[in-house]
Amino acid sequence: MHHQIDIEGMNSKIVAMKKIAGDLIQTADEFPAIARNTARILSSLKMLEINLSDLVDFESQE
Repeated sequence: MHHQIDIEGMNSKIVAMKKIAGDLIQTADEFPAIARNTARILSSLKMLEINLSDLVDFESQE
């Protein structure tokens, strides 16, 4: 059974999460733990973007 993956939907959610994390890190000057953890979130989101590009490549090869 082949499942359809909504790559565009996933991408839009990742973009939204990046925007929220970017806004949060800009306001976290007085709260270093928030800044550090938000930086980690942004790193994880980057990995999701990389994984998503793998899916795009895979779909284009089918």
